[in-house]
Parts: sequence; C-alpha cells; structure tokens
Amino acid sequence: MSNIKPEAIRQIGESSEVTFNRLLFVICLLFTLGLLMMTSASIEIASSQYQDPFYFLKRQGIFSIIGLVVVIFTLHVPLIFWKKVSWFLLLGSFSLLVLVLVPGVGKVVNGSARWIDIGIFNLQPSELAKIFIVIYLSSYLDRHLIEVRERWSGFFKPMIIVAGAAVLLQLEPDHGALVILTLTAFCMIFLAGAKLHRLFLMLLLFLGAVVYVAMTKPYVIVRFSSYLNPWAAENVFGGSYQLTQALIAFGRGEWFGVGLGNSIQKLYFLPEAHNDFVLAIIGEELGIVGVATIIILFCLLVKTAFSIGRNAETKEAIFEAFIAYGIGLLFAGQAMVNIGVNTGLLPTKGLTLPFLSYGGASLIVSFFMVALLLRVQYETERFEFQSTSTS
Repeated sequence: MSNIKPEAIRQIGESSEVTFNRLLFVICLLFTLGLLMMTSASIEIASSQYQDPFYFLKRQGIFSIIGLVVVIFTLHVPLIFWKKVSWFLLLGSFSLLVLVLVPGVGKVVNGSARWIDIGIFNLQPSELAKIFIVIYLSSYLDRHLIEVRERWSGFFKPMIIVAGAAVLLQLEPDHGALVILTLTAFCMIFLAGAKLHRLFLMLLLFLGAVVYVAMTKPYVIVRFSSYLNPWAAENVFGGSYQLTQALIAFGRGEWFGVGLGNSIQKLYFLPEAHNDFVLAIIGEELGIVGVATIIILFCLLVKTAFSIGRNAETKEAIFEAFIAYGIGLLFAGQAMVNIGVNTGLLPTKGLTLPFLSYGGASLIVSFFMVALLLRVQYETERFEFQSTSTS
C-alpha cells in the first residue's frame, strides 16, 4: 500500500464517482419516467380489458423486480465468464431464433412470430439475440483484432454470423431487430479498425438485400408507400393509421403538453399507446419539452457507455471496451428507430423504447445491459487502480 500514489487514487475515485453516478442517475430517471408514462398510457385499456387500471403497472413492477435480480447477479459475475461462454450464448441465440419459428411454439401476433410464451411473460428471442451476439462479437474482436483489420477472412467471419441471424429475423419477420443488430455489428467492426472499403462493400450488399426483400414482400411496399404519404385518404385509416394518430398526439401536446393523464389519443385512438408508441403519449401529455428530455437522457446514456468503452480501450481491455460500445450502440439504435417511427421519420416498426415501453423481455434485457456496463466500468477502474498501486 505504501507505493500507491494518493493523487492517483483520488483522481480514480473522482472519475469513478462521476461516471457511475451519471449512469445510475440517467437509468433511474428513464425508468421512473417509463413507469409513470406507461401507467398513464395504459390506464384506460387496462380498466376496460382487465377491470384493473393498474394491471400493466403491476406486471411491469414484477418485470422490474426480475430485472433487479438480474442486475445483482450480473454485477457479481466477472466479465471473463461471459467471454468464456460467448460461443454458448451465440448457439443459444440461434436456437431461440429457430425455436420461435416452430409452429405451436412461436406466438404469432399481427402476422409475426416473435414471441415464446413462458408463462409470466412472452420471451422475445430477438431481444436476447442482440445482446448475446454483441457479447460474442466482442470476444471475437478481442481474439482476432489484427486479423479483422488486415485480412478479408477476419472481416467476413463475424459478418457470416450476423447474416445468419438476419435471415432468421427476416423469417419471423422482425425488421426492427434486424436493422438494429446489423448496424450495431457494422459499427463495432468499424470501431475495431476494419478497412472502409470492406465495410462499404458489405453495406452495399446489405442495402441490396433490403431492396430485394421490399420488392418481394407486398406488405413492405404498402407500408413504405403509406409512410411516404401518411395523410392520403387510403392511408389514414389503413397502413399509416398509427403514424397519423401519433402525429396528432404530438400536435396536441405542443410545447408543454396537455398535462399528465389528460391524453385523448390513448383512449383507443392510438394502438399500442403503452408499448411502441408511448413516446407519442409523452409528447401529448408533457409536450416537446418532455420528448426533448427523453432524447437528452438517451444521449447521456449512450455517451456514458462510450466513455466507459473508451476508458477500457485505453487500458487495452478490448473485450470490455467492445461490450460497452456494443451496448451503447444497441441503446442508441433502438431509441433512434423508436423515436423515428413515432415522429414519422421512419416507417412503422414494432420496436420498444428501452425502459419506457411496456414489456417484460425488453425491460429485463435492458437491465442486463446496464449491469454489464457497470461491471465493465468496475473492472476497468479496478485494473487502473491495481496498475497505479504497483507502479
């Protein structure tokens, strides 16, 4: 202990406290706002369907308790464990993505087989697949970083895995998860230092596949045309109904909203008001100021994740760094797509807003990702502390 430099310890402690508290502060705010607004958005439909205005709040509370148990468990598991079992996580991801396609196992809603009923909630395999594949990619980049930067083989191997997952997601179909997973993988490989011309080539192939799917799936063309002109007479009560109702909600909210609980759009006008379109209800009840607050909180969350990742990378903790980068990219992508769908910037997709939308699988996985971030930060700063103490 006599070799430890007091100034270094003080600086490490101050840095840890600032980053740690900022991450927890952002998550607590998002989670609290999510419970509040999800309850407000669901209270009418819960009263009508279940004769209990707080039905969805109670279920979200149960999911939250499960999520906290997951957080406590994850915080006590060294990251080396996730690195060692990354192959098993990858196999588990593909197994679940295949299992959900089996008739009688996957639960079909609105033509998509995305869920597996496990009793207390519907498990969405794509939610687990995204973070498990990020863990595997982080392990791969840690082991083959030079190969990814210098050789085509190192670049193509993870792309084959992502392409396989993308095919399974397309078969569900779950276009939102497909886009998030693919772009997250591209960004992680770019951050690893892969050559730009290789990324550009893969991006062209990805865009070509998207165009092919759009041309062969009539419902995709219908959805895209309604997105381009949502106010057309044939679209207002058709493919763009959710979008137009969401835009009406934002319009009613103006700057400061109509007040908490005073939304009209949640009264059966806007479908999935407590789920994928909870942001529209926030816009109606809390106004643009409320929506801007949510966006700022997500920006802080992503910035904090990248700061943790950058700190890990400077300590040559490559696996830990890419875990943080991947989680930051997942949160950023999911928030951007959901906000884009709610505001009409992107075509309608079934994608939740982390910590705010109702849903057990999404909330529990989000808690798991935050716990991994905290563990990355803890191990990185402990390594820095030990290095300082021995110098």
